[in-house]
This record gives sequence, C-alpha cells and structure tokens, in this order.
Amino acid sequence: MSMDLSVPETWRVRGPLYRLEAARCRACGRIHYPPLPACPYCGSRDLERVRLPERGILESFTILYSVPEGSRHKAPIVLGLVRLGAARVVAEITDVDPGDLKTGMEVEAVLRRIRSDREAGIIRYGIAFRPLLRGGGGGR
Repeated sequence: MSMDLSVPETWRVRGPLYRLEAARCRACGRIHYPPLPACPYCGSRDLERVRLPERGILESFTILYSVPEGSRHKAPIVLGLVRLGAARVVAEITDVDPGDLKTGMEVEAVLRRIRSDREAGIIRYGIAFRPLLRGGGGGR
C-alpha cells in the first residue's frame, strides 16, 4: 500500500486546500497563505483564520515545460502569482492557452485534482485559478 497521501493529512489541510483559508497575524496585521503556526513576518503565534476572496488579479506567471515525471501529462504547467486582496497566492493557472495569459487579468479560484494515490484510492483536490470571463464568470 502506498503512503503518498493519507486521509488524516488531507482532512487536516482541507481549509487552505479547499476554501482559500489564510492566517492574519494579530500582532503585525499581515496575512499569509498557506497558514502557518507562526507569522513568517514577525514570529507571533497570535493568528486568526481568514478567508481569501475567490477572485483576484494575475500579477505574474511562468510556464513550466520541464515538469516532474508524474505530471508530464499536464505539461506545460502555468504557475501564477495571484493577488487576492491583501494576500498573494502562488497557484496553477488552468483552463487557458498559455499564449492568452496577460498580467493584470482577472482570475477566479476553481477546484482541481492535484494528486492521486491510485493504490490507496485517495484523490486530493486543491485550488487552481482560471481566467474570469466577462459577463458573469465561468471558464473555458
């Protein structure tokens, strides 16, 4: 049996993976994603969970043509830096031809399969982003 993914681990990280939960430091006020046990800026452990917006702006992106063996079927993979209010998130940009991407474009969060362990029968989903279509959302 493979131990790549586990049900308890998937359950523990479901907030950041499925709901864009971040942490706001009560000491310095900064928001970080994914949430950590201590603020990466000031070290405080006085944190509160906050939910990030599901729509944001693509600030930067890169296209990966050389990808790990388990992900070759997805090549090329686009990783983007997305501004979600006061926080920035690095995530996969999906459902778009890489040539159509532009910095400054609006994107929205979508749920996508990110890993699977076929032996154990566990599938892990996570947040990716896709371009926001004008006229009410949706994707390609």
